[in-house]
Amino acid sequence: MNKHPHDTLKTCRQLTVGGENYQYYSLMAAAEALGDISKLPFTLRVLLENLLRFEDGETVTVADIKAVASWLDTRRSQHEIAFRPARVLMQDFTGVPAVVDLAAMRDAVARGGGDPQQVNPQVPVDLVIDHSVMVDSYASPEAFGSNVKREMERNFERYAFLRWGQTAFNNFRVVPPGTGICHQVNLEYLGKTVWVSEHAGMKFAYPDTLVGTDSHTTMINGLAVLGWGVGGIEAEAAMLGQPISMLLPEVVGVRLTGALSEGVTATDLVLTVTEMLRNFGVVGKFVEFCGSGLDQLPLADRATIANMSPEFGATCGFFPIDQVTIDYLRFTGRDEQSCALVEAYAKEQGLWRTDAEPVFTDMLELNLADVTPSLAGPKRPQDRVDLAGLRSAFDAIVPAGDIDKTSPVAGADYALRQGDVVIAAITSCTNTSNPAVMMAAGLVAKKALAKGLLTKPWVKTSLAPGSKVVTDYLAAAGLREPLNTLGFNLVGYGCTTCIGNSGPLRGPLAAAIDAAGMTVASVLSGNRNFEGRIHPLIKANWLASPPLVVAFALAGTTRIDLSCEPLGIGPDGEPVFLKDIWPTNAEVAEMVAKVSAQMFHQEYTDVFKGDEAWRNLPIPAGQTYAWDESSTYVKEPGFFAVREKLAAGLEGVADARILALLGDSITTDHISPAGAIKADTPAGRYLLDHGIAETDFNSYGSRRGNHEVMVRGTFANIRLRNAMVSGTEGGFTRLIPGGEVMSIFDAALRYAESATPLVIFAGKEYGTGSSRDWAAKGTLLLGVRAVIAESFERIHRSNLIGMGILPLQFKAGESRLTLGLDGTEVVSLRAAAELVPGQDVTLTVQHESGSSRDVVVTSRLDTANEVEYFRNGGILNYVLRGMVEGARE
Repeated sequence: MNKHPHDTLKTCRQLTVGGENYQYYSLMAAAEALGDISKLPFTLRVLLENLLRFEDGETVTVADIKAVASWLDTRRSQHEIAFRPARVLMQDFTGVPAVVDLAAMRDAVARGGGDPQQVNPQVPVDLVIDHSVMVDSYASPEAFGSNVKREMERNFERYAFLRWGQTAFNNFRVVPPGTGICHQVNLEYLGKTVWVSEHAGMKFAYPDTLVGTDSHTTMINGLAVLGWGVGGIEAEAAMLGQPISMLLPEVVGVRLTGALSEGVTATDLVLTVTEMLRNFGVVGKFVEFCGSGLDQLPLADRATIANMSPEFGATCGFFPIDQVTIDYLRFTGRDEQSCALVEAYAKEQGLWRTDAEPVFTDMLELNLADVTPSLAGPKRPQDRVDLAGLRSAFDAIVPAGDIDKTSPVAGADYALRQGDVVIAAITSCTNTSNPAVMMAAGLVAKKALAKGLLTKPWVKTSLAPGSKVVTDYLAAAGLREPLNTLGFNLVGYGCTTCIGNSGPLRGPLAAAIDAAGMTVASVLSGNRNFEGRIHPLIKANWLASPPLVVAFALAGTTRIDLSCEPLGIGPDGEPVFLKDIWPTNAEVAEMVAKVSAQMFHQEYTDVFKGDEAWRNLPIPAGQTYAWDESSTYVKEPGFFAVREKLAAGLEGVADARILALLGDSITTDHISPAGAIKADTPAGRYLLDHGIAETDFNSYGSRRGNHEVMVRGTFANIRLRNAMVSGTEGGFTRLIPGGEVMSIFDAALRYAESATPLVIFAGKEYGTGSSRDWAAKGTLLLGVRAVIAESFERIHRSNLIGMGILPLQFKAGESRLTLGLDGTEVVSLRAAAELVPGQDVTLTVQHESGSSRDVVVTSRLDTANEVEYFRNGGILNYVLRGMVEGARE
């Protein structure tokens, strides 16, 4: 709540629900001054309420409020607003470095003469530990206990640090490991749809909104909670009271009609939506769903679609409040007063969905009846493939003449073939939050066993749901045992395979794959399948519904058309087809009816308590953290320094060298991998030098609290292709002059010795994927001053600015290719007398031949606030400057 609202438009009103009085800022009252706002998209109505509530004449003005209403004139705007979310959501891979940053900021404030307590979350923050459990043990009843025990052993130091954070910071809660995935916990428990807080003895009601340090924060938009992923850097600033600076977005409407056909799943739908919207182009835009088809979509289906907003490129994919929303709140055990408040507030504020559609920047339409069974892959979520076309899609990526290659497996009575499924994982909040597809998976398992089918011996199987409720309802439906029999035993309540924590492959398979260079596959119910993400040795990764994951574990190969070829042969010698074991919609609905609100209430009553191992962790004392110099998990970073004097204009960069020449769709996984650390890499050598055995390396994601590991892992993805070392995959470059090939980290060290600034060139969609702030932090620590690309994904562009790196975008028709770059060039950025949003700047590219060329590019500092962050060397230094200067006054 704004503690000092101006309320210039006099919009504060009172709403009484169930005998309780709530103050709220009325959109209907605002319309009296602004004109008709009933055609605004629901997302913009939420932003409008936010501005009404925080209007203070400085960060939010009446002009900002009027700009939202004026959006209707052209259905787009270049007006910058300051958005303040109600809360912040974090997971541990991004949360640990965020808490490290806050601890370091406390030290910096203390050194500047201020009170470390100034560094405290000003809004509620929830951190859910879900990214650290790995699938070491699987296909056994002991798998879950074994993996949880190993997780605690590996991450003892990180978790003790988070326990310190719980006691040291206000407004900061931690959901312990072994509980669930942050987005599913958010959907099933944390999200309120309408938030309530107290101020001056009064209760204020307003839309629940949030930002999160994971790109799939968007899942909560299925519950009509406006939220999206931001980098940890921006989230930390929001925690400290800094508003999110943004331009009023374009809003693309998606009208859904009809209903899904028999046997078609929400997963098939979201993969279709992802393909459609990625082709249309919605990067940096809001997407809002409307139409009669919403009446046919359960909230879990809506959440599945909203979850994959980053994959289709949108900031969010929003579903407005309706009866389906209220029913889900009750279904998941929310109290009756909260449910009644959501309905009354939404109807009073014009936030309740009716037949009257809002006005959108653009409108697309999808008939749900046109959706067919699908997968997506082999390396991008937007590359949807019909089930019948999977074999040909796989064959297209295998080198000519290699399709029939096999590789013997030591000690086994089978050989590995191209396209064999070596991982089948029911994983990820995207699908495990949906009872329909989870029950369908259990039914497929049950029917397969009745037909005498079993999982193929080379397939590593796992079940990692996003909350404990899932295993409760699978057990109640009698479906856990069939899944267990096929090897889909519980391995953990966390992200596991979806984020690359897939663990070792089954037996000697890794050696067989490596020896013959086999192209094998994974099939997972996740949301991402980028190169090198799921497992370093798996080149083809397919996203699919949970029941299809089970089916492919039975088939054991992706070189099959399951629409007409048998999964296998039963004991009676008869072929068994997918249609023989696929459940009907009625059968699925019968199982879903077994899910009860009591299950949610039971599992979430003590959600913050944790198990005995968590409760017994030592908690370091003190309001500032006592850094351990010997730690390889948590180290004080060197990011924070208040600049004594800020340049008025754009400072130039002279004689920079090119660190990497990269192509299109470079993901944050390419830039800062989250998975396994190899011993022969700079990060591996650092850990070995510090006495860490290779078996205890853990993952890059788990070591994000240590900048020494992370900078060495920047651009270390084994599938990275740098055109400066053509024909080579991995984190390598050439040192110029001379041309010596070495790791990107080692080259950066050599350039630092001569104080040579660095730049990176890239193609389209640079920084797609996760909200990974280390993709920007590591880039900064390598000495990179600017990234020049054809286009940027939203979150990574923001993260670059948040770390003081300048994102520059080529004009249409120009690229690193039209410049004829080979990496030997010297690049200079011309200084400018002023620094303003979106300005053109000039690069001078000097070729090795002696010729040079000037090229005009566009600064992607899009807002005035972003300019200020950049001038200060990043957003946290901007916040820190305000604290230190305040202490000096």
